[in-house]
Formats: sequence, structure tokens, C-alpha cells
Amino acid sequence: MKIYSEELSIKTEKKFQIVNITSHVERVVQESRVSEGFCLIFVPHATAALIVNECEPRIMSDYIKWITEVFRPGGGWRHDEIDDNAHAHIASSIIGTSRVLPVRGGALVRGTWQEVMLVELDGPRIRRVIIQVVGE
Repeated sequence: MKIYSEELSIKTEKKFQIVNITSHVERVVQESRVSEGFCLIFVPHATAALIVNECEPRIMSDYIKWITEVFRPGGGWRHDEIDDNAHAHIASSIIGTSRVLPVRGGALVRGTWQEVMLVELDGPRIRRVIIQVVGE
């Protein structure tokens, strides 16, 4: 069994931002030389998340609209007394900080419109993304 790992640094520029990281993930999968297995993508942050979905400008603004409506910044959250970012912590825990995708034939398996995206919930920041590919 092979295990290949790489860590990326992604600099965000806005408080809420969607960053397409698919090309980075696909490059790591290719460099891993894993033919069959899986790819774990993980952001070790309590105020960021990962999604796998369509990456089109209008839907990306819809993701942010949904996040800000459901997890209202300044919405009277208790944690805001400390950091004023409770919305980001709650959204991250619901959306999730990791994704696992299959690797088949040496390539990441995705649906036609699926992209891997980092969701910035409390930027701007420098975010770490850990990509680990495991398999044969």
C-alpha cells in the first residue's frame, strides 16, 4: 500500500470566499502514482470547510448567500463574545472539514460538474490543506 501526502497553503482574500482547489488535488493524486485507492482532503481549521460541487460564479455566490443566511454573522451567538466568528465555527462543523474521493485508474473520480473547493468562513487568512492519497 502506498501513502502519499502533501500540504498546500491557500491564501484567501475575503471574509467569505470559495476557492477551487481541484487542480491542486488532481496534481497530488497524479504525483502519488496511486492507481486504485482514495484521496483524503482535510483543512485543519475550525473556521473553514470543504465542499465538492459545481464551481460556477453564480452558484459560488449562492453558497456564500446560504452560509451567511443560515449561520448569520453577528447573529447573537455566544462565542461572538470572544472572537466574533461563531458563524464560521458553526458553519465549518456542519459543512465539514474533510472529503474523501475515490482514485481509479490513477485519477481522482469526480462527477461531470464536481470540483473540490475550500470554503473560507473567516478570512482573509492563509489556510492549510492536507491531501493524502492511499492505495495501490
